[in-house]
Amino acid sequence: MTQLILLLQQTNIEEKLKNSPDNGYQFGVLIGSFLPFFYWWLLLIGCIIGRKKQTETSKLTKFVLK
Repeated sequence: MTQLILLLQQTNIEEKLKNSPDNGYQFGVLIGSFLPFFYWWLLLIGCIIGRKKQTETSKLTKFVLK
């Protein structure tokens, strides 16, 4: 699974920067290369927060049912 993710995220940034028309394009390539990692980070944080809420809810349910 990890290999598939790395394959999908692999880009040739050096080639894009050589063929770039100006510095604005270079800045866009830089931002675009970091976006996939940002999305993975958001997904991870969302999963952590969801799991924490689920755990807190289950603890409260066990307390109420006893």
